[in-house]
Amino acid sequence: MSLRPSNPPLRAPESETGAAAPAKRYGIAIVGNDKIIDWLLPFLESYRDTNSSLPIYLIPYDDNVEMTRRAADIYGATYVDEEPVEIDKLSHELYPGFFNSNRRRLRKLQALALPLDEVAYVDVDVILFRDFTPIFGRLEADKREFIVASPSFEYVYNDRRSNYAFLNDALLFNDGFWVTSNKYLKLSDFIETMKEDAEIFHDVRKRGQLFAQPLVNFVTHRRGIKIELLPNVVEKASHESFYKAPGVTFVDGKPVDFEGKEIYFAHWAGAVALPARGVFDPAWTQYSKAAWARFKK
Repeated sequence: MSLRPSNPPLRAPESETGAAAPAKRYGIAIVGNDKIIDWLLPFLESYRDTNSSLPIYLIPYDDNVEMTRRAADIYGATYVDEEPVEIDKLSHELYPGFFNSNRRRLRKLQALALPLDEVAYVDVDVILFRDFTPIFGRLEADKREFIVASPSFEYVYNDRRSNYAFLNDALLFNDGFWVTSNKYLKLSDFIETMKEDAEIFHDVRKRGQLFAQPLVNFVTHRRGIKIELLPNVVEKASHESFYKAPGVTFVDGKPVDFEGKEIYFAHWAGAVALPARGVFDPAWTQYSKAAWARFKK
């Protein structure tokens, strides 16, 4: 296992006394296993190309991780060995049943327990196109406590959300990318919220093999976390990341949306096959080939 130090170029603002504030610990968290190695390796190759100055933490989805551990070592990722006991307990309570293996998707919540001041969680059916440095250091209490890239209108709640006032104006988001700090959102917040409001959660959550996304939305909404879209935080950033996004073009090898705003990553959310013919697919294929060549050395 290769442990990266916290990212030295990223520092907190100067203090009022003029002395340099301590370096902030920023990093990326992902979840993976050998079953999705075809997605994990291109992601890591894109990370190496665009964000290798940031530490990255690889959270195991389950015990099927022989190749995953090797990939973590090759790319300098910190493999998270700590057993997510509280998260797994919560997932079994919320989604009981022998066949509900997808409840392990809640393991992404372990990102909130990492030794970081701010963490960017990213799904691995993604490739990164830009340096994430501008995304960090933007959180602010009571203003921006949770940053997301894209809204998600269909895959969070059902129609009964209208029965609950706290959900009326809530920003529904895709949980394949988010940035936060455990100053604002902790693992214990999920556990406590479910103890108090599991009945409401189950009443409003969208079904259909959706596990983490309704939960992350519900807890942030119920606790009044201040959520902001990436384009409102980082100048020129696009909210777009969907692999089927229309109007995408490339400028100097980097994608922009139909308005010319900068796309930070592409997400194959909901894809049933590996990329082949879409606008982002040549870049994914290039990263995949490079990653497999590196992995097989």
